[in-house]
Amino acid sequence: MFFQPDKENISTDKLKAIQEENLIRTIELAGRSPYYRKLFKQYGLKPDIRDIKDIEKFPFTTKEDLRKSYPAGMVAVPFEKLVRMHASSGTTGKSTLVFHTKNDIENWATLVARGLYAAGVRSTDIFQNMMSYGLFTGGLGLHYGAEKLGALVIPAGSGNTQKQIELLLDLRTTVIHITPSYLFYLGHVIEEEEKISLSKFSLRIAIVGAEPHSEETRRKLEKIFRIKVFNCYGLSEMNGPGVAFECEYQNGLHLWEDHYYAEIIDPETGKVLPEGREGELVLTTLQREGMPVIRYRTRDITKFIKGRCPCGRTHRKIARIKGRTDDMFIVKGVNIFPSQIEAVLMQIPEVDKNYRIIIDRYEGLDNLTVEVEVKKGFFDGELRHLKAIQDKLIDTLKDNILVTPVVKLVEPGSLPSSTGKAQRVIDKRRL
Repeated sequence: MFFQPDKENISTDKLKAIQEENLIRTIELAGRSPYYRKLFKQYGLKPDIRDIKDIEKFPFTTKEDLRKSYPAGMVAVPFEKLVRMHASSGTTGKSTLVFHTKNDIENWATLVARGLYAAGVRSTDIFQNMMSYGLFTGGLGLHYGAEKLGALVIPAGSGNTQKQIELLLDLRTTVIHITPSYLFYLGHVIEEEEKISLSKFSLRIAIVGAEPHSEETRRKLEKIFRIKVFNCYGLSEMNGPGVAFECEYQNGLHLWEDHYYAEIIDPETGKVLPEGREGELVLTTLQREGMPVIRYRTRDITKFIKGRCPCGRTHRKIARIKGRTDDMFIVKGVNIFPSQIEAVLMQIPEVDKNYRIIIDRYEGLDNLTVEVEVKKGFFDGELRHLKAIQDKLIDTLKDNILVTPVVKLVEPGSLPSSTGKAQRVIDKRRL
């Protein structure tokens, strides 16, 4: 079943024709913005698209380009046609601002509704949105999509965990939107602090996003809550959440190709890679009016998944995001993604819900320390049991990341928790 059968089950040839038509319009529109008008003139570029692959003639757009065009150098329509602005977090310099027309907001809501429907959400559901509202795109993006689908939306926002639990119980919430780290924390509070059985809740689906997480984390969350956990991908430069969504088969994320043209490139050379090869995801908006963006380097590492999905949707799937090129850290000459460490930790039965990675340098050598919460009760037992867990973690991590870490076992609830994006990596070499 589809939310938009005529668009989600479209033939490959028809989809390509739509992409080419929309790409021509997008480039024409982008050329009206101060940033792209200057860029196109510099490179001698025109919207003479004969094939979708002609997009490769155009240069990449980066987050730094968006910062240089701050506040509105990429806006392609008169300001009176804009109805909303969102911003990225701006953790390294100026925030990047993204502007939307009324049609942009409507399209965004439709894409989110498509994704929610693919994950099994229906108009009869009660949807508790536990993401931040405001300049951050996560809260309002899923809010509008769930409303378009017809679900009852509870705009709870993030934090205030006791109130969240009260709403979950009293309104018999069936679907939540939440970060994976906060979902772990929520489970801890419900069971360990409030002493409430999870069987009292009506939850059946969690939509998670905003931070990379492993398949092992998903499985652990599903086991704890006895629900289905679905991955949602997006970024503010491409509207926000809803760019790609898992369907009921949870075997990759359908990327809505009538609204985005996707490429996978080698992050070092910029060369477009063959389908199935892992690299950096590059996206071009195809139907956005207010602020079209061409060949945006997301910095997210993924790949296209070959073959048609059993659900019947013809839009290509991307694999779970492995990490970001700027999240990767190098220890003793080895490239490591935080998700590699998380995947190992979440496979160990004795490991609880939280961890932290600390990198520092001593006498010119890199040191990798992984702090891991261990399930309640192990600290009350014999020390040899803790030593066995520690040794198992060290050996398994070494086999997977090719670096021998220091592993510190700590009691559950002792590491900092977060109701938003979790800070998993502290690189003291940069401080």
